[in-house]
Amino acid sequence: MKHNELETKNELQEKSLFDKTVGRRSFLQYAGAGAAGIALVAAGCKKDRGYENPMMGGATLDFKNDFGVLNYAYALEQLEAAFYVKVASAPPASFTAAQKAYFQDIQFHEIAHREFFKAALSTAAIGSLEVDFSSIDFTSSTSVLGTAMAFEDLGVAAYNGAGPRLKSATFLLLAGKIVSVEARHAAYVRDLISNGTFADLNSLAPLGANNAGGLDAALTPDKVLAIAGKYIKTKINVINL
Repeated sequence: MKHNELETKNELQEKSLFDKTVGRRSFLQYAGAGAAGIALVAAGCKKDRGYENPMMGGATLDFKNDFGVLNYAYALEQLEAAFYVKVASAPPASFTAAQKAYFQDIQFHEIAHREFFKAALSTAAIGSLEVDFSSIDFTSSTSVLGTAMAFEDLGVAAYNGAGPRLKSATFLLLAGKIVSVEARHAAYVRDLISNGTFADLNSLAPLGANNAGGLDAALTPDKVLAIAGKYIKTKINVINL
């Protein structure tokens, strides 16, 4: 099959996957099949990307093409999913029933994002990252909510900052659909911490938000990884940035 035919097949599969209305668990069941188009292209391009370089150790993100950006997103979704799985499995005692339910929903969103990228990248995906949550007190609602806000705000800034690096319209659409969900999470968590602050862009100025222009935050991958690195034990190498 020619490369352009693979791209056409990929676009049709992605449209089918993300336009369907399904439950969160159903999404997890068929996300791998829907990602097959991307996986075919990714597997075919693996040899010249060097995501796993034994000389460097750890995981390598090669930003010379779109698949480097997808692996970058996959790394961040691994971090978020790991955090929410831990919170949802043992939420702080002070969490209300509504808060527990919302964090369960966010958990399934992040798992879906992680598993989609994993299936889409197939053999071209970086490995599973080892996280470090030792600085988080999972028994404290203040600590959990503060970390959730930091992760979601950073996630939005990461997708916005990586968007210009994507050449494929299909991948850009995918990123837009995911970042809008991350922004919903960020707004919800912010409101839990302080009611009415869901749209506060002034506090996001350090991440690149522009309140006067009504523009959300955007950070380049190197800046995002420097912040997220506190929670990731696995060494992440960045090349061709």
